[in-house]
Amino acid sequence: MSIRTPLYPLAIAAAVVIIDQLSKLWIMTAFRPFEIKPVIPGLFNLIFITNTGAAFGMLAGEQTLWRQLFFGTVAVIALVVLVYAFRQYRDRGILYVTGIGLVAGGAVGNLIDRVRFGHVVDFLDFFIGRYHWPAFNAADSAITIGVGLFLLATLGDDQEETSK
Repeated sequence: MSIRTPLYPLAIAAAVVIIDQLSKLWIMTAFRPFEIKPVIPGLFNLIFITNTGAAFGMLAGEQTLWRQLFFGTVAVIALVVLVYAFRQYRDRGILYVTGIGLVAGGAVGNLIDRVRFGHVVDFLDFFIGRYHWPAFNAADSAITIGVGLFLLATLGDDQEETSK
């Protein structure tokens, strides 16, 4: 499949949504809320928690309707921007296009949770000693990796421009 076709980022986005939703379904059926299961003691747990806010719990205290409208609007705007970015930058290479698919899939995965439950299910808990990174999920990971790919591609573009 060519990366220039919209099917490439759509396939990546669909894979992210499927992995995200299946992993959350497993957590919700195998764990009780707030249950913790150590995977790598002292480093990584699985935990079933919910997050009504944005990344790291931001906006969690806001009223439900306002919060849902805000997150829904942000997700739609993000998807529109990603479609625009794909149309503009599909010739820039696999890092850009893969990043678009990852970010879109992550945004849709978390939007599905917000529409279905009014919150996002988080379950990946990394920590060292008492210092915990906020719990996150597969959609969050896809968004982070996608943004990282955008940055790598941009740095590569900058280096190409500098060498000319």
